[in-house]
Amino acid sequence: MAKPDLNLLVTLDVLLAEGSVARAAQRLRLSPSAMSRALARLRETTGDPLLVRAGRGLVPTPRALELRERVSLLVQDAEAVLRPAEKLDLNGLVRTFTLRARDGFVENFGPRLIARVGDDAPGVRLCFVEKTNKESTSLRDGTVDLEIGVVGRTTGPEIRARAMIRDRFIGVVRSGHALSRGKITPSRYSRGRHISISRRGLEKGPIDEALKPFGLEREIVTIVGSFSAALALTRASDLIASVPERQTGKLRAGMHSFPLPFPAPEVTLSLLWHPRMDADSAHRWLRGLVLHICAANR
Repeated sequence: MAKPDLNLLVTLDVLLAEGSVARAAQRLRLSPSAMSRALARLRETTGDPLLVRAGRGLVPTPRALELRERVSLLVQDAEAVLRPAEKLDLNGLVRTFTLRARDGFVENFGPRLIARVGDDAPGVRLCFVEKTNKESTSLRDGTVDLEIGVVGRTTGPEIRARAMIRDRFIGVVRSGHALSRGKITPSRYSRGRHISISRRGLEKGPIDEALKPFGLEREIVTIVGSFSAALALTRASDLIASVPERQTGKLRAGMHSFPLPFPAPEVTLSLLWHPRMDADSAHRWLRGLVLHICAANR
């Protein structure tokens, strides 16, 4: 069996990205006829038409949609392998990195991270944006350089992940609240009035599942989308918030925190990035810095 022409991968990547023979030809600086011949070769090699006529344009086949992400990653990896390595000059580096995280990360880890970046690379600026969902789109399209989050079903299969923080849920009430005194039992905890924290507006979550074996159920008074909102309400009322311990350390200042009186749900926060940034020396430096600071802040 003859080996396939690997040069066709680049052509296929551009064709699937552009969805047009004419635009792909312009991007690769080929004539339309040469691009048409390349598409014919790709069809023969893959055994699939890949792009088919629909009105005046072309639409991808199911096989083309299946290949698009894989082909793009292969081309990016090949470019990274062939790119000459450059010695990183942190002192002369001028760049803005965008980090996406839930509330609490900036308050707890941001000051040390910003200080270290300022010492090592004064021309680097960090931009923190709120993590409002678990999709990997912003890492794929390059609008976000690094993300801090929990790896889940919606995390893209190609996304790189490095476990960073092991966290557990704890209970939080205002100073002087009844739960700030005496032993807290599952029954006493569940009898309180609670805040549910869900970006999707869900009433029930892991804590409610943890209470089920005790035959108990929380009274959910309100639902909010962030830890900071939940703690702000808790600080000014008799409501109870249940939040990750390490992510909310500084947000809980002046409040009473206590271990949950049942096996507490745990989460692992990971550092996430797109594989096309693996070989980028500046990106690699920042990844190492974030991992070091989060590991040191235990």
